[in-house]
Amino acid sequence: MRGGAHPNPSVGFKEFVALTAALMATQAISIDAMLPALPTIGASLHVANPNHTQLIVTSYVIGMGIGQLFWGLLSDRYGRRPIMISGLMVYVVAAVLSGLATNFTVLLTLRLTHGVAAASVVVARSAIRDQFSGRQMARVMSLTLILFLMIPVIAPTLGQLVLAVAPWRSIFLLFGAYAALVFLWVLLRMPETLHPEYRLTLNREQVTRAVALVLGQRQSVCYTLAMAVMFGSILAYVGMVQQIFQDVFHRAALMPVVFALCASLMAVTSYLNSRIVERLGMRAISQTGLLIFISFTALHTLVALTGLERLWTFVLLQSVTMACLGLTGSNFGAMAMEPVGTVAGVGASLQGFISVTGGALVGAAVGKWFNGTTLPLAFGQLLCGVTSLLLVFYAEHGRLFTAQHAVTVAAETPG
Repeated sequence: MRGGAHPNPSVGFKEFVALTAALMATQAISIDAMLPALPTIGASLHVANPNHTQLIVTSYVIGMGIGQLFWGLLSDRYGRRPIMISGLMVYVVAAVLSGLATNFTVLLTLRLTHGVAAASVVVARSAIRDQFSGRQMARVMSLTLILFLMIPVIAPTLGQLVLAVAPWRSIFLLFGAYAALVFLWVLLRMPETLHPEYRLTLNREQVTRAVALVLGQRQSVCYTLAMAVMFGSILAYVGMVQQIFQDVFHRAALMPVVFALCASLMAVTSYLNSRIVERLGMRAISQTGLLIFISFTALHTLVALTGLERLWTFVLLQSVTMACLGLTGSNFGAMAMEPVGTVAGVGASLQGFISVTGGALVGAAVGKWFNGTTLPLAFGQLLCGVTSLLLVFYAEHGRLFTAQHAVTVAAETPG
């Protein structure tokens, strides 16, 4: 590692990756573990429209997007470590209070607050950017994503096990307990990665310059929007998957298994990306993955439209679709961050706000289409893929794989 000051210099590469992954996983566990509980929560809090239970996920994700506007900025002023610690403290309190909510509106408000607190882990991305650049940064992000994706593999099953022995409110207590453990790990072991000389003073002129730098970079903006759209396709799946298995296939008990399968395949492709990205490059891998994503979501749409959808077709096609996301997400994120390394905190904040909030709105819009079939999900994901491809085309001036090669090589060379 290179760059920031280390109050705990004994932290090695592997622990740094594991710790940043654990931080990011606090976001995922608060979504995935509760998916089996959505119908139970809806019935307990008297939610009339079953589609509205998706708002428990959406409000949390929107809170994450809002929170990223200021957590990253504050981390550029005060350092990464204090923000992580403060955010985790609020997270624990919000999780516990969510478990005590007595009506649906209160729960959604607390989930929004919970999401704002969870957004504090966006500074983990800034910490990675403090230490690495270019293809090496993409490799670290991929390794982090692999560990991060272990949460979706086990979380729905964990949530289902909790429901089997305890009320749904206990799931929120589980979120708080996990975050408390991560808090202790950060408190004891997390180094400060932001060097004092790179800290911002947060005056209006400096912040305005930083924002202008981030929003003025064509590559940064386009790949951030592409991330938002692709994240929306994931959230559409997350929001609808419980209803699909319950109302379409009448096999609700199988949902955690299929969810784990899809997450596992994303982890496998993320690991593959970490192994080959320094040799093949971010563009070749992510854009190939995007084209495959579009092909399989188009096939899925055709299968659903013609009434040929079966449980095995859904599992197969959705698994390949989600696997492709393991080749796009971390690379899109790295390419979005690369031009704004001098203001990594502001860059991560704005990009996080746009990608997460935009993804939440896209996912919610697609989720509202649910009509008792898999067609809305398949077609919605196809639209996400095509939109993302158009954004990539614009970012790369109409070319794929080799666009702006000279500029890319210069930007991606470490050091």
